[in-house]
Amino acid sequence: MSKNTLLYAGLIIFGLAGAFIFPAYKLQLSFLYILIVLAMTWDVQGGQMGYNTFGNILFFGVGMYVASSTQIAMFFSLAEWTDAGGEKTFVHTIPQFFQGFGVGILLAGIIPTIIAGVIGYGILGLRGHYFAICTLALGIAAGEIAGGIEIIGAGQGMTVPVWPKGFGSNASSSQFLYYLCLALVVVTFVSLKWAYSTRFGLVLNAIRDNEDKAEAMGIHTMRYKIIGWMVSAFFVGIAGGLMGHINGYIEPTEIAFAGPTFGVFMVLMAILGGKGTLWGPLVGATIFHLFKEGFWTYFLGWQYVALGVLIIVIVVYFPEGVMGWLREKYPERFGEVVDEADLKAQVELK
Repeated sequence: MSKNTLLYAGLIIFGLAGAFIFPAYKLQLSFLYILIVLAMTWDVQGGQMGYNTFGNILFFGVGMYVASSTQIAMFFSLAEWTDAGGEKTFVHTIPQFFQGFGVGILLAGIIPTIIAGVIGYGILGLRGHYFAICTLALGIAAGEIAGGIEIIGAGQGMTVPVWPKGFGSNASSSQFLYYLCLALVVVTFVSLKWAYSTRFGLVLNAIRDNEDKAEAMGIHTMRYKIIGWMVSAFFVGIAGGLMGHINGYIEPTEIAFAGPTFGVFMVLMAILGGKGTLWGPLVGATIFHLFKEGFWTYFLGWQYVALGVLIIVIVVYFPEGVMGWLREKYPERFGEVVDEADLKAQVELK
């Protein structure tokens, strides 16, 4: 059995057993899985394609609203639900809850994907800082728009359908969400690993290295850039739909379209772990989550200072991320052969 097989098997076993080994931390682990998905999908643009985006938070918020609104609207009046405060007046039966949940999560992936295709066609022609600044405005604008739509609760937000009575306890709810989040991580990882091994992954890297040359070689780069963004939007939208249920409440600017937190976190996690690598975002999200939970729990009040210091340390000492640093220090462990003569020549040349 190869080392990679053992690694994958170990992670899967840990994931499946995690809910039983750490029953008191199921929600924190579910939250970690959501962060991993956000980091991996941001890396499709920021790492593999070289297009730094702050706009993925748009798909996260849309997915969150779409999942819960669908689950409610399939059986009740959405306007009455938001007026009444949600579960205080309307309660889903067990079949209603799961039917609405399934359709809602599916649409939470599909609708952001369509939005990404439409918006991407308009803005993916921009490059560099212009693209990054343009995407920064997407989350802000979406939060303001959602805050003005009365049927989804406007600025006061909306509650999410609660776990149906008679179908287990609250622990069943957290266990259900835990395994869905774990499944989303596995599906996202496997999908991206496969995609990066195909022509699609090679074209993304070609765009990152030199987009003009890629176009000169006859590659329709815009098509691949749009597809890449749509792939990200699909998984981010589903992550948003699950996050709405984990949180139990959706608010437009602080939760759904929270650019200063989730929007920045997904960028930071990918860079911390090593953007442009498959494992980097996963490693970065895990380190970041442990760091964040530690400071948010034991050093409350200093958490944003610590976060600022972390950003500086990453930029100064780990510009290639943890995986990039490890790859440079221990290349043989990543299956790379170092030509000592060539390395010595490069050092002497410097």
